[in-house]
Amino acid sequence: MGEKIKIIDEKIKIFLCEDDENLGMLLGNYLQTKGFDVDLFLDGEAGFNAFPNSKYDFCILDVMMPKKDGFALARDIRMTDQKVPIIFLTAKNLKDDILEGFKSGADDYLTKPFNMQELLLRINAILRRINANKMKVNTFYQIGNYTFDTRKQTLTFNKEVTKLTTKETYLLIYLCMNMNNVLDREIAVSTIWKPLPNFYQFASRSMDVYITKLRKLLKGDNRVEILNIHGKGYKLLVPVELTK
Repeated sequence: MGEKIKIIDEKIKIFLCEDDENLGMLLGNYLQTKGFDVDLFLDGEAGFNAFPNSKYDFCILDVMMPKKDGFALARDIRMTDQKVPIIFLTAKNLKDDILEGFKSGADDYLTKPFNMQELLLRINAILRRINANKMKVNTFYQIGNYTFDTRKQTLTFNKEVTKLTTKETYLLIYLCMNMNNVLDREIAVSTIWKPLPNFYQFASRSMDVYITKLRKLLKGDNRVEILNIHGKGYKLLVPVELTK
């Protein structure tokens, strides 16, 4: 989203580049019904020429396109906009092609044929992750009788200081930023572990291990809990009076 501050009612603008006109129109119409503003381009060169003329919040790129393929277009886009999210649509499912996509600057990819609802879910997941990254991180968080120093990566309890690993620190930061609210599991995994799609389940299991570690580190104050919210994520539960 760059540095642009969007008005609440302003629609998110999607740059869609797909050489199959029927599929492009179908996708564009579907996304418009879901509240997005969509510009459709039918080849990579046309997309490349149009991209600098507008401010886009999201890019959906077909890989196999005439004149300029999706990988080349993504690299060109990254030359002018390092932050705009990119999803690739591809008929390829080879590991080398997937890796090439991520090297070109992709945030995600979908293999054709795909369900439009799945595309919508992935778009929304990426947008939620971006919004989560924009949340302000405090230097200190009070977690019951624990003091969490995010810069020094330490957790202090009864004058005893525990040094946290980087993964423990980031996970605890996200839990604190959502204190007494649910931390979306997908956002946490995608943001902290940044896994390739084929390794998402491994990253998810790894996060469960770190949640267990954090529970042990916080067990000195029995009023503090990390709850598993089934099907959603985790909640760092701290009575309100203990957070002041």
